[in-house]
Amino acid sequence: MKVTFTTADGEVVVAQGESGDSLLRLAQAAGLPLEGTCEGQMACSTCHVVIAQEWFDRLPDASEEEEDMLDLAAGVQRTSRLSCQIVLGEDMDGLAVAIPAESYDMRR
Repeated sequence: MKVTFTTADGEVVVAQGESGDSLLRLAQAAGLPLEGTCEGQMACSTCHVVIAQEWFDRLPDASEEEEDMLDLAAGVQRTSRLSCQIVLGEDMDGLAVAIPAESYDMRR
């Protein structure tokens, strides 16, 4: 399935994922600046992304723990999510995601 990422400076990156992949791992494999410091344990917000409006309501709801972590993220919007908490499914082909300007990957 395809996921389209748009960076803060407007670059569009289309990544090919498989059902069961996490959105964070797919973004990292595509070279995008999502650090994921806690490796998906919801102990940080370094994998914060903004889901396109047309996709947001189609995703499973964020847990209370994810909402708490998003409270700590910079540049949060109504459709913000932690990419580590989104597991790709067959019904997500064409998912559109924006990388916030505040994203920075210390691994680089």
